Amino acid sequence: MQALILAMLYSFPVFVCARNATVADPDIWWHMRTGEWILRHGFPHTDPFSSFGAGKPWAAYSWLFDLIVFRLHQSLGLAGIVTYTAAMVTAITVALHRMIRRLCPDFTMGVLLTLAASVCMEHLWTPRSWLFTVLFFAVELDVLMRARQTGKSGALWWLPVLFAIWASLHIQFLYGLVVLAIALVESLLNRRWNSGGSRIETGKMGAVLLACVGATLANPYGWGVYLTAWGLGSQKGVLSTVTEMTAMPFRDIGDYGVLFFTIAAVVVLARSRRRQVFEVLLMAFAVLVSFRSQRDVWVMAIAASAIVGGALGSSEEPRSRVSALAAPAAVLITVAFAPLFFRASGVNNSQLSAKLGEKMPVTAAEYVKSKGLQGPLFNDYDWGGYLMWNPRLAVSIDGRAALAGDKLIAQTLATWEGARGWNCNPDLRNARLVIGPVDAPLTQLLRTSPGFDLAYEDQIAAVFVAHRGASLAAMDARAAFPCTTAPR
Repeated sequence: MQALILAMLYSFPVFVCARNATVADPDIWWHMRTGEWILRHGFPHTDPFSSFGAGKPWAAYSWLFDLIVFRLHQSLGLAGIVTYTAAMVTAITVALHRMIRRLCPDFTMGVLLTLAASVCMEHLWTPRSWLFTVLFFAVELDVLMRARQTGKSGALWWLPVLFAIWASLHIQFLYGLVVLAIALVESLLNRRWNSGGSRIETGKMGAVLLACVGATLANPYGWGVYLTAWGLGSQKGVLSTVTEMTAMPFRDIGDYGVLFFTIAAVVVLARSRRRQVFEVLLMAFAVLVSFRSQRDVWVMAIAASAIVGGALGSSEEPRSRVSALAAPAAVLITVAFAPLFFRASGVNNSQLSAKLGEKMPVTAAEYVKSKGLQGPLFNDYDWGGYLMWNPRLAVSIDGRAALAGDKLIAQTLATWEGARGWNCNPDLRNARLVIGPVDAPLTQLLRTSPGFDLAYEDQIAAVFVAHRGASLAAMDARAAFPCTTAPR
């Protein structure tokens, strides 16, 4: 019975991914294009994909993820992208449950806490490299919590291997280093307070942290990944312009679940009779990042579930422990039934292609290729990644926010919104080709612009070409569409 219940728990993310199967994520396309580039040309050090980044230093910091998703697409087509998402979120659920059941041996509470944390993270179940960070963070926290309880540090020496892989998959391996630093601070303070919060020796904890930092340098860019991380972390404009970077809007059950978890963990820490340095600092870090950006709510979901699970495990005698064979059997059942979920939900390349065409300019891109239209291209922000993949023109902007910078992102968004001075955008004035959403304000303005001709239109996208092949900047400003006021 336990194996069946756990199989349902582990299968929950597979079912959700199959039912909501989509490949219209705006960033997956530039990741695959990068993976393809690496296989053909090696690791890029300057941007080869855009007009705004041409010649600028750029590190493909998630190069291993890029290769993985490109190879999956090569082998399975669009279904490979969905397969990646389903496999990763299942692995995250299994790792999370393993961590929780070690802290809280009670079978029922372990299942409920894992399910609650999974619901909090459901909106993150997209084909992104951050899924590796969520998985590795859960594994790392599991290893740390176990070592702190038992004093057995053998497993800690697997963490440098974990970080060597992590640093080539996603830039947020830094979050994992922060947790290690918190554990080191706890061990240092424990020598003075003797609170018994951790049994890891300070010297060993410091050595593990240094080894993990060193392991992160085993990537093609060395210290460059830290420079990239600094650029991403110090970029404040995206926090208000890119949806996934904004704070939680509290419009679905997942957001309120994060809030509930936060309150529960704070109550647990407040009622504790011993100093819990690690848990308090971990919670402070989780609050800082999770309430700052909704794409980081997983930090709170995992941290709070560990804190609450640890409290429940120490305060109550488990009514029903998890059988040693239940979890492995549940994993096998989940893997066996996953293809059935996909088939029952109609997940196949033809269906995924049709769904993609409802969100991305698939047909417009094919038109551009068939007519041999060339840039310079001016494109919508969310479509830059796809247009980089198809029709493979140098885009004017894409989802690589750190490379684009706050100024270019704000200027592009204002132009597509038809803000005052939209026709002063230099990228638009130099463009010979414009591809954007058919209902965008800029699209409506270009319909009446003497500088552009509507070449193609469908229910999703519109394609404009510069009038008689000349860009606005190359035409007489008075005869065309003169720039009067720069966009604000």
